[in-house]
Amino acid sequence: MSESAQDKTEDPTAQKLKKARDDGQVARSMELPAAVIVIGSIAMLMVTGSWLITRLSAVFAQGFVFDRQLIEKPLLLPAHFGEHLLAAFMLVMPVILFTMVAAIIASGLTGGYLFSLGAVMPKGSKLNLISGLQRIFGTHALVELGKAILKFVLVVTVLWWSLMANMDSLVQIGQMGLEPALDAAGKMILQSGLLVALSLAVIAMIDVPWQKHSFTKRMRMSKQEVKDEFKQMEGSPEVKAQIRRRQREMANSRMMDRVKDADVVITNPEHFAVALEYDPTGDGAPIMVAKGSDHMAALIRAEAKNHGIHIFEAAPLARAIYFTTEVERQVPEDLYHAVAQVIAYVFSLEAASPLNPPRPRPQVTVPPSMLFSPDGKRDPAPGATA
Repeated sequence: MSESAQDKTEDPTAQKLKKARDDGQVARSMELPAAVIVIGSIAMLMVTGSWLITRLSAVFAQGFVFDRQLIEKPLLLPAHFGEHLLAAFMLVMPVILFTMVAAIIASGLTGGYLFSLGAVMPKGSKLNLISGLQRIFGTHALVELGKAILKFVLVVTVLWWSLMANMDSLVQIGQMGLEPALDAAGKMILQSGLLVALSLAVIAMIDVPWQKHSFTKRMRMSKQEVKDEFKQMEGSPEVKAQIRRRQREMANSRMMDRVKDADVVITNPEHFAVALEYDPTGDGAPIMVAKGSDHMAALIRAEAKNHGIHIFEAAPLARAIYFTTEVERQVPEDLYHAVAQVIAYVFSLEAASPLNPPRPRPQVTVPPSMLFSPDGKRDPAPGATA
C-alpha cells in the first residue's frame, strides 16, 4: 500500500539525501544565479562602461575607414571587418569571463556543485500522464507561476518608477549633442538595469528558503521508511547474529592460543575455568589470559593438559575470577592473596625435587565480597575455602 504525504513526517536521513544527490536531486534556486549574474554584469558595466564604450566606438569608427587598397580590392573587406570584429570581441571578453565566473559561482550557492548522470538518464516515470499532470497543476507549478507574476510586476514597477524619475533627463537628452546624449542615456539605462537586478535579488531571497523548504518536504520519510533504511544499513538481525558469532569465534580462537602461556588453570572443577599468567620478575599482578564456562571450560582444560599446564581445582576462586575479570586484565586486588597461594603452590610443584618437596596444597580462602553463585549472583555466604 502506498504511503500518503501525511505519513511522511520524519526528516530525511543522511542516506536518503546522499541517494537523492547521486540522482541529481538537490535544493536548487534558479532565481539566485540569475540575480547574481545580472547584478554583477551591470555593476561591472557601471565601472568599466565609459572606457568600454569609448574603445568600442573607436574600433567601430576604424572599421569604416578604408584605404585605397581596400577600395581597389573588395575581397580584402571580410578580413578587414573580421580584424575589427575580433578587436571588439577582445574588449568585451572581460565582461563575458566575469559573467561566466559569476554564473559558475552562483550556481553552487544553493545545493552545491553536482554532476550526476542520473539526472539526465531517461526515466519511465517522466512519461507517466498522472505525474505529468501533477507537475503541471501541482503546488510546485503554482509557486513557479506566482514567481513569474511577481517578477513581472516587480520589473514593470521598477521600470515605471525609473522612467518617471528620469523623465526630465529624458527630455533634456533631445537637446544634447550626440556624445553627451549617449553618455546620459547609458547612465540611465545602467541605473534602471541595476534597479531591475536588485528587484530580482528580492525574488531570489524569497526563492532560496522556499526551495530548501520544498526540497526537504519532498525528501521527508515515513517512520516505516526510516526503519527499513536503518535495517538495510545495519543489516538484518540474522546477519548481525552471524557477525557477532563470528567475532566470538575469532576472540575465542585468540584466547585459546593464550592458554599455552598460562602458569595455572583454576577450575570449578567442571563448569568454570580461568587461565592465569604470572611474571615473577615483574611488578604486576597475575593476568587472566583465558576464561570459559561449560564447553569452553572443557576446551581450556584440554588445552592446558596438552601443554602441561597445572590445573588447580578451587570453585569459589574460579567463579570469583570468572565474574570479576576480563580477558587480558589483572585479577582484582581482593583476590591477590588467594591467587598468590595458588601460584606459589604451582611454582613449588615445578621446582620440586627429592631434596626440595613441594608445598602442601593450600586451603584457598576467598573474601566474602568476592563470592559468587554459579549463575553469577553475589553469594551471601560469609566465606568459602577450596
